[in-house]
Amino acid sequence: MEAYREKREQLHRLMNQYTKGNAAVAFSGGADSSLLLKLAVAHGKENGSQVFAFTVCGELHPAADRRIAGEVAREAGAIHRILEVRELERGDIRNNPVDRCYQCKKYLFEKIREAAGDMGAFVVLEGTNTDDLLQYRPGLRAIEELGIKSPLKEAGFTKAEVRALAKELGISVADRPSAPCLATRFPYGEELTMEKLKRVEQGEEYLRSIGAGNLRLRVHGDIARIEADGDQMGALLERRAGITKYLKELGYGYITLDLEGFRSGSMDQDLDRGNG
Repeated sequence: MEAYREKREQLHRLMNQYTKGNAAVAFSGGADSSLLLKLAVAHGKENGSQVFAFTVCGELHPAADRRIAGEVAREAGAIHRILEVRELERGDIRNNPVDRCYQCKKYLFEKIREAAGDMGAFVVLEGTNTDDLLQYRPGLRAIEELGIKSPLKEAGFTKAEVRALAKELGISVADRPSAPCLATRFPYGEELTMEKLKRVEQGEEYLRSIGAGNLRLRVHGDIARIEADGDQMGALLERRAGITKYLKELGYGYITLDLEGFRSGSMDQDLDRGNG
């Protein structure tokens, strides 16, 4: 508990430092960026500076993200801006290479940094936590290269600690499951198209109407592989006839439930990470 208190104090010191002038938060509406935004607004008021929340909306992001981000930004009292992007126009993203995350993060954060600069905000914050460092995240390299600040990582916050502090501060999305971009549902090397992305988005929306927690629809050609938290598998199996019917109507030929359950980054498991 003492370690958590020290981390919390360090996070407040960092947020106070980063909001001495106008600041921007890369804002998805998830627990990590929502915590950053709440703290940035509070410290910005103390410092007499403005805080802008920039939400990137493009083909790789579920449509629900825009609505949720707008609601949470209003709760935090932030100035909210939407940045429209077209990731699939870029071959280094559309072709889904192993370093897609690096290429995509670099593209998106360049857009955020430029837009923030236009608003007089020259510090950009994002929500990487220390748990993210344990996974294959080539996008973190782009964040470092561009000079984007990661206060949660700097303060040593784990995902569980992020959620704990978010609850303490009354943030409505403290328990919201992580929602990475839709490209993570496909094997590397498979070309991404709007049709494929929309099918996955529709399929996951349907699954979330049945189960809670972490749910992913991973796609392997004609196979739709469902990942879910262990305590949700029973509910999905009880509704398997409806799930199978719906997903087949979307165009998938085979529907499977992965017995290993939800694993963040499961599409990365066969990578030779030395090539990442």
